[in-house]
Amino acid sequence: MEREIVLSGNPNVGKSTVFNSLTGLKQHTGNWSGKTVELASGFCIYNDIKYKVTDLPGTYSLMARSKEEEIARDYIKSHTSAVVVIICDISCLERNLNLALQIIEIAPRTVLCVNFMDEGERKGIQVDEKRLSELLGIPVLLTAARKRKGLDSLLGAIEIEFLKNDVIQREISNLEDADALARHYVLTAEKISSQCVLFEKSQNRFGKADRFLTNKLTGIPVMAFFFAFIFWLTIVGSNYPSELLAKGFGWLYEPLKNLCSALPAWLSGLLIDGVFSVLTWVVSVMLPPMAIFFPLFTLLEDLGYLPRIAFNLDRFFKKANACGKQALTMCMGFGCNACGVIGTRIIDSPRERLIAILTNVFVPCNGRFPFLLIIIYIFFTGVTGGFFKTLTAALILTAVIILGVAVTLIVSRFLSLTILKGLPSSFTLELPPYRRPQIIKVLIRSILDRTLLVLGRAVIVAAPAGLIIWLLANLHLGADGSTLLVIISTALDPVGHILGMDGVIILAFILAFPANEIVLPLILMCYMSTGTLIEPTELSHIKESLIQNGWTWVTAVSVTLFTLLHFPCSTTCLTILKETKSVKWTVAAFLIPTAVGIIFCAGFNMAVSLFETLSVAAG
Repeated sequence: MEREIVLSGNPNVGKSTVFNSLTGLKQHTGNWSGKTVELASGFCIYNDIKYKVTDLPGTYSLMARSKEEEIARDYIKSHTSAVVVIICDISCLERNLNLALQIIEIAPRTVLCVNFMDEGERKGIQVDEKRLSELLGIPVLLTAARKRKGLDSLLGAIEIEFLKNDVIQREISNLEDADALARHYVLTAEKISSQCVLFEKSQNRFGKADRFLTNKLTGIPVMAFFFAFIFWLTIVGSNYPSELLAKGFGWLYEPLKNLCSALPAWLSGLLIDGVFSVLTWVVSVMLPPMAIFFPLFTLLEDLGYLPRIAFNLDRFFKKANACGKQALTMCMGFGCNACGVIGTRIIDSPRERLIAILTNVFVPCNGRFPFLLIIIYIFFTGVTGGFFKTLTAALILTAVIILGVAVTLIVSRFLSLTILKGLPSSFTLELPPYRRPQIIKVLIRSILDRTLLVLGRAVIVAAPAGLIIWLLANLHLGADGSTLLVIISTALDPVGHILGMDGVIILAFILAFPANEIVLPLILMCYMSTGTLIEPTELSHIKESLIQNGWTWVTAVSVTLFTLLHFPCSTTCLTILKETKSVKWTVAAFLIPTAVGIIFCAGFNMAVSLFETLSVAAG
């Protein structure tokens, strides 16, 4: 007969770390509720006995108000032969005991694991595990799962629980009122904690940090500072690696071209000037910023700051009739909107989850950062300068992102009043203790789980895009021999002028649907009437080319607005289709930001035209 160990507990208590330490698997953890919605399972062997280990979703109670709570409750009730290990964080034991008391009432065999005992020692927290065991009526063990301390003792206690022939039949609370039942658990947890937990050192330093980081006056400015600093580091750090990659791929161009010389010219152009050029552009532009941004962002997650961001933004999303958890999924969209869409699984309400999905694109992903930065450099900070140029660019980029957040809130409010009517749901947001980030794990997680995953998706969709772009640039039609690229861009000119742009820019955005990174080279390719993707070299040359083709500061602002607010890329659209299983909502996710981008650009262009007209009349 197979023996099963079930791991349960609040989010952020090290549950997945215990799971990984027992099974040897690498289930990564997150700092917000519901990161692991599906069950994870593995196996471990202790004293020659094989145990199945099941990791339940992190939850705050078993009252089935969310998907996580329902999964955890039903699994525990249906697996009465298993030993349920309730994992708690020594730093917030009183809060964790609330769930523990509920599990003890429905699970015949339970063990309490008080985790992070090493952190408890540093913080001066002592737990009387014997007294706690007496009060709860179950075994209590102290562990430090990250260092594998106490795990053998934990497995020994679990083995003893399996050896018991008779299990204790505990008295189950008969309070029918849900609020009264919740108060009962809270008061009981408080009473037990007061008898078993001793704080030798003051815990005020963490409270002081939270009073500063989550204050109504300082919370938002500090958050903006953190993001501006991350953007600045990303800008400064990614320029040189991007240049090296571009030069490396450029060095490969001629040998590959010579290698394909035996092929027909059209096939060689299709493979090298089309597919190869687009793929190398995506890699050289995307990889360095992602390799810097994702680890920095993951450090904030590991440190415990992301829940503070959600706390700061919760009141704004509540006013928009959306869920405060949307702040977290929005932050995930900074790296990749597809990742942000997947992250909406943490939102329980289907209505609020759809709102988060439909508005996630309003924060610029890693593919749009480079283009935004080049436009900012060329037209707003200048193409020469050092530290102050990059600092100013980072601040302007931060302002652009704040605009994206504001649009997210406005559109969320609009959707909640129209096609997705409803009131915001409440949720429990835990502010976990600040912890020292695990640098090596952060690097591995951010590079393998995020950077390479997103880059792989972009490469898959960029390859066919390169083929289509080459064909449009090399197929000539009409008496004058114009290419399809020129014909289509000319037809789009009237639309472009309404939006403060031109047909070339509009066509570039359309053709860059598979990968946002190729918008600028497409624009330059059209302007220079070449049949291959152009590699922008020095910013001064790019500026000269754009100005020669009619770009002004109005064009730059319009392009910046449309880059920020336009439709999601193909990877994100496919992810939305997979997550919603609905063509209707996928189309809506494409059309809504497109409409918003058109409204903003057309409105800005009309305002500038009106101002210029009035100025001329007044003069």
